[in-house]
Amino acid sequence: MKDSEYCFFHDPSKKYEEARIEAGSKGGKGSSITVTSPLDPIGISTLKDVTILLGDTINQVRAGILPVKVANCIGVLSGHLIKALESSETVTKIETIERAILEKRTLS
Repeated sequence: MKDSEYCFFHDPSKKYEEARIEAGSKGGKGSSITVTSPLDPIGISTLKDVTILLGDTINQVRAGILPVKVANCIGVLSGHLIKALESSETVTKIETIERAILEKRTLS
């Protein structure tokens, strides 16, 4: 706020109390997003698939087709998926190495 060291919500004066209460009660209302034309499901089982999804999402946001909030959600979920895929790959590699070691021991 101009000429104040406080923002609207943290101003200690009672000057804006009613406006603060009203603004606080409106917070988040009407901000939900409804996707009117759902996108077709796609297979996302590899890191390459996630990369393609993210590139497509970026292009849709840039073209004004996809709401930013939806794109942010896709980005967050993609990050979780990437971690899960990487963990799965690591487990598979460890299992392969363990099998190789076990086979080498049994042949010796």
